[in-house]
Amino acid sequence: MAEIVKLPLTDFAVLDHAVNTLLNGGVVLFPTETVYGIGADIRCPAAIQRLYEIKKRPYQQSCLIHCSTLDQATPYVKRIPAFAHLLAQKFLPGPLALILLSSSKTPAIVSAGTNTVGIRVVNNPVFREIVFRLGAPLVGTSANRHGQPATNDFNALDPEIITQVDIAIDAGKIGSGNPSTIIDLTTSQPRLLREGDIKKQELEQTLGLKLAP
Repeated sequence: MAEIVKLPLTDFAVLDHAVNTLLNGGVVLFPTETVYGIGADIRCPAAIQRLYEIKKRPYQQSCLIHCSTLDQATPYVKRIPAFAHLLAQKFLPGPLALILLSSSKTPAIVSAGTNTVGIRVVNNPVFREIVFRLGAPLVGTSANRHGQPATNDFNALDPEIITQVDIAIDAGKIGSGNPSTIIDLTTSQPRLLREGDIKKQELEQTLGLKLAP
């Protein structure tokens, strides 16, 4: 059974405990500004595999790299294009994932054997503090079984998910409950892959162009 930690956190030792758990190959359930997620240290291959097993996620489906800043993603991508910087200035940290060309440092399991990777800069203070203290991004996905809906309510989480992670951070009801928006920036004309909290029109206004159909 996971160790359940309730927010608000007043003791930084709790955050350090979560960081040590991640460093030792643990999986942590955390709040974001959208829905609850589960994550593992990107430097721990066994923990990433365990993440897939908990989620029951097919290995053909990639996971996102969850960062505290866009710069933290630099080692895992070939480059951060100008479009990404434009979107970052407007929306990050926030509910937007950028699909970029991955570097050789990105674990193959994370990119599902492709040459791309999704980057998410999460706007949640507890998550950001954990990742800052960890010194590395988390490979993450929503805290639900594959094919089941994600949730922004801790009490609505699948109990089996909670039993299989090492630490579960209970922040009650969080965020919007909508998924993050995903935009592909690997081609000359950006393409919207999933519309979430950030809408297509907002992206087009920021980029100054129409998104690819």
